[in-house]
This record gives sequence, structure tokens and C-alpha cells, in this order.
Amino acid sequence: MKVLIINKFLYSRGGDCIYALNLSRLLCNAGHETCFYAMDYSHNIPCKESKYFAEEIDFSATNLFGKIKAVSRIIWGTGVTKSFEKLLDEFQPSIVYLNNIHSYLSPIVAKIACKKGIKVIWTLHDYKLICPSYNCLCNGKVCEMCLTNKKNVVLRKCMKNNLLASVLAWGEAVNWNKDKLSAWTDTFICPSHFMANKMQQGGYPADKLQVISNFIGEEQAEYIKTTTCPAQEKAYAYIGRLSREKGIDSLLKAASQLPYRLYIAGTGPLEAELKKKYTANNIVFLGHLTMEDTINLLRKVCFTVIPSVCYENNPLSVIESLCCGTPVLGRDIGGIPELLESDNCNLLFTQDEELPALITKMFDTVVSNNRNELSATSLRRFSSEQYYRKWLKIVE
Repeated sequence: MKVLIINKFLYSRGGDCIYALNLSRLLCNAGHETCFYAMDYSHNIPCKESKYFAEEIDFSATNLFGKIKAVSRIIWGTGVTKSFEKLLDEFQPSIVYLNNIHSYLSPIVAKIACKKGIKVIWTLHDYKLICPSYNCLCNGKVCEMCLTNKKNVVLRKCMKNNLLASVLAWGEAVNWNKDKLSAWTDTFICPSHFMANKMQQGGYPADKLQVISNFIGEEQAEYIKTTTCPAQEKAYAYIGRLSREKGIDSLLKAASQLPYRLYIAGTGPLEAELKKKYTANNIVFLGHLTMEDTINLLRKVCFTVIPSVCYENNPLSVIESLCCGTPVLGRDIGGIPELLESDNCNLLFTQDEELPALITKMFDTVVSNNRNELSATSLRRFSSEQYYRKWLKIVE
């Protein structure tokens, strides 16, 4: 089978990129042939098909020509068609496999592949297909108003609290609407049942929605299995983007009241602000970590915290933590509970005020947990082999 994997970026930028790269390795190891299509970008990993990548779009452009190019890419997919068709003609894929493609690329790739009679499979990493601003949030609060009427993104200025950005997001949603995307796509893979339910609420046909939880990459799994655990420290960790929707400020507020050490791994728009605001010795900012350093941190700490205020889908940070044998304290929102409810060593919370007491409780109970058992169970549950079997059943 020949699979063309599409994602707007092609480096370890976030969960969608890591998934795309891990999927390619998984399929190649299973005897399939893969190639990539992405936006041309300096951080992308080298690959022979990069000569076909769509021209880079700069959404921070200040000149008129740059702004027109950006808007044209978002609304009509300008600058994608020719290069994508050339790659299709050369590679001749049996499946075009979509991930995050809006704005920097375009859903026009689904239309082109469908017209050529190629099967289109789409794994959903966020809520863009039902929420023009991606994350079902408006002014920091959960919002589902666009599930039934996309005009609300303009009326409520959901996109960056900016009218112009919200109008542009509305235009994108109207042009690339659910009727078109459903017609062009054979199957949408939802990594959580929560995501699948929201897609149905947003008008997508249930018979085109399949649920498979994400998996841990083979390289990560092998590193966990074959390396010696570091000495455990009475500390906990947050691993993820430093941004409002991740609830990181709430976690740091709680951490500043407690004596335990908190490691913060990741970068994002709030990084400088948070470093300035939270200067206690027990809060340590580590910045971006490699795969190996991330796993070593997870195995060193007692547990991790996922304080997101948005509808998390199927966060890789939870999967990685469990596979390292590290329990998770997560907010009861989105797809997080689906990942945590099967193991009694994990805890869920709903209100920020619960955090100090529950963080203390996690430290009190973590000593009784069998971390090796949690790791072994999770590595089986989220294995690439199990994912591949389910994936193959769907795409065939």
C-alpha cells in the first residue's frame, strides 16, 4: 500500500506532527511505502518529496502582497493545487492521509484526491472541522456555539478576540464546510470518543467516524523498555505548550502554594510571562526537551499534571506519562478521562481550587503504585502494533 501523509508542518512541533512522523515509521516497518506533503518550512525534516511542498505562507506578514497570499491560502487553497497534483502523479498513492491541514495548507487536497478516485482518510487532532477557532474556547471559556452556527465566531470574536481574524476564520469555515469535507473524505479517525461525539453534534455523519486512540512511537517505546530508570525524585511535572488553553497558569498558582518541586517542560507564548511571575525555587522551567530527556523526566517524577481548560482530544503527554509508569492528575474535560479512568492510580479534577489538595494526595498515594505494572499495561494498550491492526481494518 502506498500512503501519502499530509500535515502542514513536518518536524516535532506538536502532537499532530509527531503522530504523522510516527505513523510513517510504523507503516514503513509494516512493509508499506509512504511519502509526505507539507508546507515548505525551514524546520521540516529533509525528504526527497520536499520539492513538491506548498510555498510557505507567513501569517505575520505586514506587506499587502503577503497578507493577500495568506488570505488566499486560507479561503481558497491558493498555491497548493499544482504542486500537490504533481506529487500525486509521481507517487500514485492508494491512500491520501490527512492530519492538520487548514490554513498553512488547505482542505483542497481532499477535494483533489477525491476527484482522482483516491481514498481519503483524515485523523483529527483538534476541533477545527467544527470550531473555526480550533479549540472550542471563547475568551478562555468552553464554547460550543459554532457547532450549529459558524457565524458565532464573528459575533463573539472567538479567534484571538479579533474581529478581522474571526471574519477570516468564518470565511474559511463556510468555504470548507462539513458537506464538502464529508463528501471528499472516506473516513474520519477520531482519537477519542469525545471527539467523535462532538463531530456528530457538528453535523458529520456517524458512519464516517471511527475511534482509535493514539499510540506511542516505536522509538519511544523501545527507549522506555531498554533504558534504566533514573532515581525517583519527590517532584511532579507538566509537559506541554505554555499557553492559556493548557491551564498552565492555574497549575503554577497551585504549585507556588506547595513545597514540592514542579518541572515545567515546553515552550509557548506565555513562557516569558510565566518565568517572570513564578520565580520560586520549587518551580523549574526546562524549555523544550528531546524525546530522551522527556522520558527521563517522566520516569524521575512521581506524577504529571494535565490542567487543560480546553477540550483536549487524546493528548500524547498523557499517553507518554502512562507508558513511563507515571500516574496522571488530569482535568475532567474532553478526552482526558478516557485515558485515565482505566487505572486507579490516576486522579481527575474539575476546579482549580482542588489542585493543591489533590497534588498533595498524589504524593501521599504514589508510593503504593506499581509503576512497572502501569508502564507494561500502558505500553500494550498504546502500542503501535495494536494501533496498526485497528488502523488497517479501517483503511481497508
